[in-house]
Amino acid sequence: MAGSVNKVILIGNLGADPEIRRTQDGRPIANLRIATSETWRDKNTGERKEKTEWHRVVVFNEGLCKVIEQYLKKGAKVYLEGALQTRKWQDKDGQDRYSTEVVLQGFNSVLTMLDGRSGGGGASGGDFGSSDDFGSSGPSSSAPRRQPAMAGGGGRSNDMDDEIPF
Repeated sequence: MAGSVNKVILIGNLGADPEIRRTQDGRPIANLRIATSETWRDKNTGERKEKTEWHRVVVFNEGLCKVIEQYLKKGAKVYLEGALQTRKWQDKDGQDRYSTEVVLQGFNSVLTMLDGRSGGGGASGGDFGSSDDFGSSGPSSSAPRRQPAMAGGGGRSNDMDDEIPF
């Protein structure tokens, strides 16, 4: 087995509006707070329980930051892929502190809006991959659009009229 893998995949909701900051040379950096939830039924009481985890996400990809700034608001559902990074910093008392964050930068980052561009409850959204590094501010052509699954049975795709020969 070769080396190691550092990849994080999250599907969750924004807990606050994105925070966009700029570096000294004007490049945007987006900070997101993503909530992921897990629900289950307690075996003893039958009561429904929920546990929410909060994730700090930092986006350095300029194209993704443009999309985040324009389209994402508190409550939006997103799919994202990035990597874990831990950074060291000092608090006001000079004590060393550590923060572990999901970082989206370079070619290994993906952001997909699952609510659609208006932030409403639409089923499809736009895919925005790291090819935005090259100046494109729209959806990347390298990332395929995810289509919502069809509910119920009996539905048939119209793009294939031939019958399967087996």
